[in-house]
Amino acid sequence: MKSIIKLQVVAILIAILFFSCSDNYLDLKDKQNITESSFWSTRDHALQGIIATYGALQGHDGDKWTFFEETYTSIAYKGDDIDNNKSEGYSKTIANFTNGTEVSGPFNIWASCYAGIGRANQVIEKVPGIATMSDQERKEIIAEAKFLRSYFYFMLVNAFENVPLVLTFEKDLTKLQVPQATPDKVWEQIEKDLLDAEIALPFAYNNDNLGRATKGAAKALLGKVYLFREKWLPAETKFKEIYGQYSLNANYEDNFNGKSENGPESVFEIQFSGDRTLSDERHPFNYEVKPYAVDGWELFYPSDWLVSELKKDKKADGSFSDRVYGTIFFNDPKSEIWDLNQPASLVSYASISSSLSKPNYFKKYAYPTDRSGSYVGININVIRYADVLLMLAESLNENGKTNEAIARINEVRTRSGAVALASGSKTKEELRDWIRNHERPIELSMEWTNRWFDLVRWGRGATAKQSIKSILTAHDKPFSSNYIENKHIRFAIPSREIKVNSQLKQNNGY
Repeated sequence: MKSIIKLQVVAILIAILFFSCSDNYLDLKDKQNITESSFWSTRDHALQGIIATYGALQGHDGDKWTFFEETYTSIAYKGDDIDNNKSEGYSKTIANFTNGTEVSGPFNIWASCYAGIGRANQVIEKVPGIATMSDQERKEIIAEAKFLRSYFYFMLVNAFENVPLVLTFEKDLTKLQVPQATPDKVWEQIEKDLLDAEIALPFAYNNDNLGRATKGAAKALLGKVYLFREKWLPAETKFKEIYGQYSLNANYEDNFNGKSENGPESVFEIQFSGDRTLSDERHPFNYEVKPYAVDGWELFYPSDWLVSELKKDKKADGSFSDRVYGTIFFNDPKSEIWDLNQPASLVSYASISSSLSKPNYFKKYAYPTDRSGSYVGININVIRYADVLLMLAESLNENGKTNEAIARINEVRTRSGAVALASGSKTKEELRDWIRNHERPIELSMEWTNRWFDLVRWGRGATAKQSIKSILTAHDKPFSSNYIENKHIRFAIPSREIKVNSQLKQNNGY
């Protein structure tokens, strides 16, 4: 997809043209002669529309800062795997559970998701009328739009819980002033969209279109939705449908260094090309996670609890597993990180230890690969195969197949050299706790939405329900005493949204 992502800026301009609700703006003549009546007439228009929908994954406004410093930090900082830099203002009140209704991060999540939903709705509505496309092309692009719409609603229902369900493209603002749907209705629509999408999506794309949603991506996301809804048997079935169709990268770090983008372990990624020709397809992850001593910004750190869990992940000879070295930069002779000077170079922990302000740092995405100027175009994982294997293991365990679940976990552990779990070594209850509080955070820490959304689903679920506050407290999350159950499990509905839609009701406690 990196080869076609350059169309995104044009597509986003088109999206802005058609998503504006100002009659005066819609009446303006576009300099490229794009009008509401002339668009949606060719295959290129359909591609521009769907690429604009993908573009909302990065953010609603096309700004490279929106994804990381707004949406990423808002969700990541609530988890127990991350400790934010208390000297930095980004999502600070979210991290200490004192945020109100006007924090910018949650608004940007809301705005980005609804921008994507609006664009998807337009694709679903308009593409069937493009006569110059083949029937198969139309079906595939509509399926992509449904996949993306389902993902945006998955984000919203987990982040805010109570959200409007809008399934048609509207220019009339009054028709967008609708009340929230019940969470069950939103989840049902997510399932419906994914069931439709998996039928029509292709198994794979050619090299010019890598990164677009595939049949496997739809099945994986649907399995994840079933998991979140505690539909254990459908979840197991759906994950097994793609079991073996992907493979783990031999090198754990290749999931984060840009060397295996859209590769064998990739199920779905947010695409960043690093290109600045038409738009700025970069992000600042490489700087945000790195120590000051190597030109980083130290926006956040691995929590002490996460580091202690990581250090339990050992090889047979007692040394740390590959995923420990691939996740954190820490006091160990083998630990290295990239210095971001030009040219970049690897430095050892010992060589800069006296200049470090903290003992431990994250290493994921802190690479100079795909670098353009200061920042990088490394893709961001949404779902990778290791996550699928761990979700399959979780569903198997809940279905009473604990030894089979252990075998799937061992596939993930073996890739990094970690000692395999012995068959029969854990009961169903013990393995559930292991998956929740060791295996998933060790493998997936810091990755987009994973830890916080896991805590949310276990906090809302009926199966071995866990209080988020109790987990945060047990894991020494800073400011966990501020956490209020049935309030901080969800974000406030952004106040600026309530001002323009009087039918919205604020979430509990805000």
